[in-house]
Amino acid sequence: MNDAPTLARADVGIAMGALGTDAAIETADIVIMTDELKKIITALDIARFTRKNVLENIIFSIGVKLLFLGLGTFGLANMWEAVFSDVGVALIAIFNSLRIIKS
Repeated sequence: MNDAPTLARADVGIAMGALGTDAAIETADIVIMTDELKKIITALDIARFTRKNVLENIIFSIGVKLLFLGLGTFGLANMWEAVFSDVGVALIAIFNSLRIIKS
């Protein structure tokens, strides 16, 4: 039975790589390379950690930008400080995202 059309219409399609057909593997959003169903739980844990990490990065970067916007409004920060803070926030977000690889 060809399940590729069903995987294409699903919100999230998961294919098992070892026994899955090529069409199902290409169509699925998530491909688990082994036939262990426990890997689905691992994938969900990684997805939760990634979502938490993304929210941390967004909140931190918007907070720093608002801080420097306020400081700039009152003349306490100049353009170069805002640029360096923006680059610093980008680097911190990148390094924070690298924690996902460890999980």
